[in-house]
Formats: sequence, structure tokens, C-alpha cells
Amino acid sequence: MKKIEAIIKPFKLEEVKDALGDIGIEGMTVSEVKGFGRQKGHTEIYRGSEYTVDFLPKIKIELVVTDAKAPEAVAAIVKAAKTGKIGDGKIFVSGVEEAIRIRTEEKGESAV
Repeated sequence: MKKIEAIIKPFKLEEVKDALGDIGIEGMTVSEVKGFGRQKGHTEIYRGSEYTVDFLPKIKIELVVTDAKAPEAVAAIVKAAKTGKIGDGKIFVSGVEEAIRIRTEEKGESAV
């Protein structure tokens, strides 16, 4: 099993959710996060004063999928989240040792 964590622009959430739904992935966790990468934030002017916005609002999506479904899920996220502009985000894929559904006590891929 693989855990996929995607950091994307907030306005792309619905497109990513729909793209994952189209390939049969429905379960995910979504969090509002703040951060920056290479862009290192930006400057804004408020009431005549310039200030730096270091942490930009992003959305973090986390999902666990079978090994076979992981490449398809990553491709769907990239296609839906890409704008071609700086700050599109990142995707991290890592291995998952075990998954347990609390309600039924199913383990492994059947719990996903």
C-alpha cells in the first residue's frame, strides 16, 4: 500500500477530488495548511505599507491506496492540480506497512 500526500492550490481541490473519484478513489483526508517552497511567499501592500506573506494557503490531501492504484492516483492528481505556474505544489508517495479499519477490524488492502 502507498500513502499519497499532495500539497495543492486551494482552488484546485474540487478538480482533484473529481479526478480521483473518476478512477474509483473516494476516501481521502483534506486539511487546510500554510507553507512555501521555492517561491518563498510574496509581498503585498496593505494601507500603504508593504509586508511579506511568508506562508501561503494550501490544501493537503492524504490518501492510502493499493500499490497498483498509486501511479494512476498520482497521475490524476498531477493532471487536475497543474496550472503550469509557480506554487502548483508537490506530491509525496511513501509506503504503508499496515492499515486497519476500526469498525470491522479488517487489515491490509481490504481496510483501504
